[in-house]
Amino acid sequence: MTIDILAYGEAMVEFNQRADDARMYLQGFGGDTSNFCIAAARQGALTGYISALGNDHFGQQLRNLWQAEQVDATHVLHDQQAASGVYFVSHDEDGHHFDYLRAGSAASRYTSAQLPLQAIADAKLLHLSGISLAISESACDAGLAAMAHARKHGVRTSLDTNLRLKLWPLERAREKMREAFALCDICLPSWDDVSILTGLDDRDAIVDALLSYGIGLVAFKLGAEGCYVATREERRLVPAYTVDAIDATGAGDCFGGPSLRAWQLATIH
Repeated sequence: MTIDILAYGEAMVEFNQRADDARMYLQGFGGDTSNFCIAAARQGALTGYISALGNDHFGQQLRNLWQAEQVDATHVLHDQQAASGVYFVSHDEDGHHFDYLRAGSAASRYTSAQLPLQAIADAKLLHLSGISLAISESACDAGLAAMAHARKHGVRTSLDTNLRLKLWPLERAREKMREAFALCDICLPSWDDVSILTGLDDRDAIVDALLSYGIGLVAFKLGAEGCYVATREERRLVPAYTVDAIDATGAGDCFGGPSLRAWQLATIH
């Protein structure tokens, strides 16, 4: 079985503040690259996940989720000495805010030596995010090594910028994201992330900067305005659907997974 989309990162148990009672939280699941895989799988992609979980109840809940969503978790390791990650989402007039209990989590202890190199070489596409690289130095090294290995074996790579400055300082984020951009075929940036990473405030200037790394396709997420899709030959704004947004948590993941699945289907000859 050839995996269409193989992703690397950290899946977490989520507690999301309820709109009707701020004292109450709804338990669910998160983790950007896991969300991405699930969204792609719901569109028919064969997906797999690379990570580590603690040998705990939350970790088993995540494994049950992937089984139900038909995401291959063969390459999700058990870490007997660490816990699975947890995070909280709160809401106010400024939007949604994240607080993490992930320091020392199983996924943050992942190393390059644990990468399933053959699975990466056999996949059609490898997906990571800025969070995949931010959670620890060893996880960052593993993510970049995975991208390099994929490129070496002709596997396309995609990257969602997902900048979280609570996880790493800006200068390190810029340094490591530049390394990731140089290993990336498809980039899925959002305005807030990439304007901070590049220091630019013009859409086309940002796209020019990303394409200069050798990225082949940029799908620039612009919220209600839509998506600005750019290659070296063409640029086009794709308007967004009008929706009554209730909670934007995971919106970029739910866009990215199905979009890359559709792109894969469109490029089959």
